[in-house]
Amino acid sequence: MRIIKILTLIILISIIFSSFSTVFAAKTPTLVNKLNSILKKIKEYMIKLAGPAAALAIATGVMIRKLSFGDEEKMIIGKRVIINAIFCYFIILLVDLIIKFIEALV
Repeated sequence: MRIIKILTLIILISIIFSSFSTVFAAKTPTLVNKLNSILKKIKEYMIKLAGPAAALAIATGVMIRKLSFGDEEKMIIGKRVIINAIFCYFIILLVDLIIKFIEALV
């Protein structure tokens, strides 16, 4: 839940800043350029960290399942970890596509 809230906040901030660039572009282009470059750097770091983090989470889920020794509760927990890791990685990739779409509109 915490990751979804953070990603939603990042999407909203990117939408807000992209709308600022159209409204205030004539008055303060340097501010808008700085904000856009900051958002691009954040996006790049997020994409760079997402792959290894998802791989680590999937590996953790697999290890939980392997080391459960037949315990159904641990098997379910391992499966949830794997599914959530894949889902969160997919959301991060969607955020990248959404930001590229917004940049194309602006």
